Amino acid sequence: MVKSNPPKRTVHTKKNDDKKRPVRASSPDRSKFSKAKPQQLASVKGERLQKILAASGVASRRACEEIILEGRVRVNGVNITQLGTRADPVKDEITVDLNPIQKERPIYVLLNKPKGYVTTVKDNEGRPTVMALLKGISERVYPVGRLDFNTEGLLLLTNDGTLAQYLTSPDSHVPKIYLVKIHKMPEPKMLDEMRSGFRMDGRRLKPCQIQIIDKKDNPWLKVILMEGKNQQIRKMFAAIGHPVHKLRRVQFGPLNDPALKPGDWRFLTPTEVAALRNLQ
Repeated sequence: MVKSNPPKRTVHTKKNDDKKRPVRASSPDRSKFSKAKPQQLASVKGERLQKILAASGVASRRACEEIILEGRVRVNGVNITQLGTRADPVKDEITVDLNPIQKERPIYVLLNKPKGYVTTVKDNEGRPTVMALLKGISERVYPVGRLDFNTEGLLLLTNDGTLAQYLTSPDSHVPKIYLVKIHKMPEPKMLDEMRSGFRMDGRRLKPCQIQIIDKKDNPWLKVILMEGKNQQIRKMFAAIGHPVHKLRRVQFGPLNDPALKPGDWRFLTPTEVAALRNLQ
């Protein structure tokens, strides 16, 4: 496993965190907030405030909703009483009862996902998740986008909610490059149809790039997507009668690493982090 050591940070034990945890008051009357005006800093970006508070150890997410409704939370000095308000857990100053919450330092991890893992934090069916591969990371991170159970390749995990939301937005046009092995060579007109915008599930997809890597009986293709619908590549080739045998993502935006072995991970370099932020 290839890893670079992240900067040292102060580790807060559960005992110490409990001292800073606000005492939950009795449940408020939600009706008095029903006509609350929109918060000045409410944004479509960032993470929901109750999720941020719960992740920082304030209380359960449900209890954090009550704390917000009680008017005990401020973001950058603005008092928040409305659920659904979003914030950036790294950049914004968030307080509960005027006490700053414990901030997470931003973590950026590149994982080469092998087959046989689901790209979620937890799985209700008990299947192994990609989180089981991240040995040695104590910070809370989560996958950016998804690779299905039988797909291999590069996966970004982070706790930078604002960046993650941008990278997964269909309007961001972040390229994703895949190597695809399919059953038999399609006719050129079929590939041209996919390049120009394939129609799938009742809608027309954005155009993609397709290059032929080799012309064997079961050829390898390079596919570049500017959007990533659920199992898009598998569904496209299955629809034209050429099912996918193997699928591997080799690049996500500016990120690639041919030397990273399946199952291994590493922290992004400062240059790679800067390249991702420059996409915004």
